[in-house]
Amino acid sequence: MSLSAKRVHIITWNVGSAMPPDDVTSLLGLNVGDGNTDMYIIGLQEVNSMINKRLKDVLFTDQWSEVCMDALSPFGYVLVTSQRMQGMLLLVFAKYFHLPFLRGIQTQTTRTGLGGIWGNKGGVSARMNMFGHSICFLNCHLPAHMENSDQRMEDFESILQQQQFEGQAATGVMDHDVVFWFGDLNFRIEDLDMQVVKSAIDNNKLSTLWEKDQLNMAKGSETVLEGFHEGPLKFPPTYKFDVGTDTYDTSGKKRKPAWTDRILWRSRPMAQVSNSMSKRSSLSGLTSGTCVSQHFYRSHMEYTISDHKPVSSIFTLVDMPLVTLFVEDEWTEISDAVAKYKAAPNFPRSSWDWIGLYKVGFKHHKDYVGYVWAKQEESDFLRQEHQVIFTEEELPKDSGDFILGYYSNNMSSIVGVTEKKHILSVQNNINGL
Repeated sequence: MSLSAKRVHIITWNVGSAMPPDDVTSLLGLNVGDGNTDMYIIGLQEVNSMINKRLKDVLFTDQWSEVCMDALSPFGYVLVTSQRMQGMLLLVFAKYFHLPFLRGIQTQTTRTGLGGIWGNKGGVSARMNMFGHSICFLNCHLPAHMENSDQRMEDFESILQQQQFEGQAATGVMDHDVVFWFGDLNFRIEDLDMQVVKSAIDNNKLSTLWEKDQLNMAKGSETVLEGFHEGPLKFPPTYKFDVGTDTYDTSGKKRKPAWTDRILWRSRPMAQVSNSMSKRSSLSGLTSGTCVSQHFYRSHMEYTISDHKPVSSIFTLVDMPLVTLFVEDEWTEISDAVAKYKAAPNFPRSSWDWIGLYKVGFKHHKDYVGYVWAKQEESDFLRQEHQVIFTEEELPKDSGDFILGYYSNNMSSIVGVTEKKHILSVQNNINGL
């Protein structure tokens, strides 16, 4: 897990009280992976809560923890933390050499079953700081049945309100830089009858079902879902199957197929980052955002022990500068001396920000050869990309290799520099014209 990128593999599965399968290799992607996954996050629902005498490790009361540890430990993954609440289980694994860099680890549970008394439904979470970024993993099991969409949203909001962490950590779930929300969220497909849904599945026209998915519908109206992202649902609905088969429910109930099992994520808006940062005495190391990229989002049809199919996704978390600078590799004429830059959404720019031209090997942020103000005009408030022009007086008298740095007055630090591969060569004839 380098400073710039971390790979996180998330799995959610309602296991329907079943015993674990003998082999979870393909579920964990261990048969096809390149070994570069940094963390595994496994969220299970409806884990059998009966204590089983056959358990090898007295520290753990369920066979699912054992099966996952047995599968992952030969690859160098260690259980960082786990949280159990009746049938809900959250397991967090990391490569052993990352352990010193995972800090402030805390877990929380919230019961929402029977009005908050029973823990068959609710949320279990784990939060931690990973290389300077705060991350929260939230595994939820929300109320079942088609008509309970509003209740699902209410329970989710209740979980968010009740889960508070202690100490210096971000206090609530949504205060973290990145939140991963997953589980058996139990949202159904509205309006369309069984025939239409099954036909769309059989003909691989899943997109025709997306707009009737209750979670997709809620995204347009529920403020609590603002900022949450989800990949396209290109896999068939993961519920409800006849156990032991790939056949949708043939029982008397004939449940309509649904995407009950989901994985979403949210990055904290940059404005919130800057506001919370202004309250701290030290801003070093905090002047970047986290960019989350999803690499796949899929179900695993080969597992048939439950009436749900497991769902998994791999993400990379990349540290992003608040300002990205673009420049030509060479300035040979005064007219070349143009720099473009792009600020992250909601980055708190100031009229006192400036872009400095620094000789490679510069000593501190004021050790510039020249600078220009990155002034903010009202007219370019909505523009994505901005540019500044260096005049002849601001350019160096000698040739050499230079970089550009964007200095933020609000943050009292450089928050963007030209990339290593874009060392700027300035020719001495630029001033000798």
